[in-house]
Amino acid sequence: MSKTHLIGPDYLRLEDIRSILDEGRQLALSDAARKRLKDCRLFLDSRLLAGTEYYYGINTGFGALQNVVISPTELEALQRNLVRSHACGTGQEAPGGIIRLMLLLKIQSLCYGHSGVRSDLVDYLVRFFNAGLNPVIYQQGSLGASGDLAPLAHMSLALLGEGMADLQGRRIPAAEALAILQLRPLTLEAKEGLALLNGTQFSTAYAVWCVLQAERLLALSHLVGSLSCEAFDCRTSPFDERLHRLRPHPGQVASAAAIRYWRLASELAEREKPSLQDPYAFRCIPQVHGASADAIAYIREVTSVEINSVTDNPNIFPEDEMILSGGNFHAQPIALALDHLAIALSELGSISERRTYQLLSGARGLPAFLSPSPGLHSGLMIAQYTAASIVSQNKQLCTPASVDSIVSSNGQEDHVSMAANAGTKAFQVVENLQTLLAIEWMTAAQALHFRRPLKSSPLLEDLVEHYRRAVPVLEKDRVLSEDIARTKRFLGSLDNRKLDAGY
Repeated sequence: MSKTHLIGPDYLRLEDIRSILDEGRQLALSDAARKRLKDCRLFLDSRLLAGTEYYYGINTGFGALQNVVISPTELEALQRNLVRSHACGTGQEAPGGIIRLMLLLKIQSLCYGHSGVRSDLVDYLVRFFNAGLNPVIYQQGSLGASGDLAPLAHMSLALLGEGMADLQGRRIPAAEALAILQLRPLTLEAKEGLALLNGTQFSTAYAVWCVLQAERLLALSHLVGSLSCEAFDCRTSPFDERLHRLRPHPGQVASAAAIRYWRLASELAEREKPSLQDPYAFRCIPQVHGASADAIAYIREVTSVEINSVTDNPNIFPEDEMILSGGNFHAQPIALALDHLAIALSELGSISERRTYQLLSGARGLPAFLSPSPGLHSGLMIAQYTAASIVSQNKQLCTPASVDSIVSSNGQEDHVSMAANAGTKAFQVVENLQTLLAIEWMTAAQALHFRRPLKSSPLLEDLVEHYRRAVPVLEKDRVLSEDIARTKRFLGSLDNRKLDAGY
């Protein structure tokens, strides 16, 4: 299989992005991309040479300064000043994985040939990606309209040889990084700074990362929830296919099937049950997990459209000999989707914590806090405290960013999306959910120990056996933060294909 992915006007799937990142693929521009870039640039240059019309941000100022005309001799300075002045980010640095996604998404958007940039500029971005050069970018500063200005400005600074960058994990000045790559600082021509800064690539990078993680965490939630059902001695009837045909939401049907898959041929599942009904946290897994599954599917659609879009302004249509100014940089679709995603994932964490609580409650013949000697040893008591605190933080993070707006640029930009804030919040919810599922798995595996000699399903027993090599049964109190960290690593190591088999 080729290790190079050709970037061009062809549709870029989320699966393609996963492959590019996971397999360390290099990028290269397709011939079709180069032709589109060349044709668009030639048309733009011809219009500027004619000197008869003014185009926003190309030969005028920006934002509230849109009516200030810029002379032809100052167009390069205009673009350079734009990048410098908008590099106004602050706060924590964006993670390296997000920055790589930003580079990839910006390259993809520019290659549709409606932004007016030269192929030389895109080649620089490709070199950055292939060499592992990440400009230092900050999380705070974007309103999500006119695009993610501040983060994209910090990304673009590196093209000019300004700011700082990480090159294969080493923090150095961007000028030094360019020299190592044998590149000279790029001189931006008309429209190029604006094309770089306009766009939703910061917010969309978070959306891509969160969606890819969310799909894995959904599958992991089914696995972990199944082990909890086994450990809590739950009935199988709530997952019967006939029930879910009566309310056939796709996510609900798939979630029930996943639980049936993981519990197949389990002694514990098949034995007679003392309780007629189980608590909602177990009985309603298909309904709760399923609703989140349907939300994730919708957010995947929105994200897929966005990564295959042109989101700068103005846009150039060489075939129609038109330059149109609009608002494709407004990130409202991504803002709403990211807020929705945070809520959907928070609910997976909320119901997970409730299962953890039930397993520690001393019910169904299990010892209190799953300690062999309750009292002298506290067992997993405080693990639930940790889960509860994280669930509470998730609820706070689910306050939607997209319902907020604030006027900027002297009233010209009077409604903004706040998509970047939605993205950084959703990112934290994803991180939190990983920990919540680890705590539930740790708890369920400990509870399963008290069901011996009865066995769970062959699939679950095999996973628990492997898990016990990393985290032994809790016989007496020990530092649980280390167990949680090991559990996260164990769950993180599970093959996606094995998890997806539950569908």
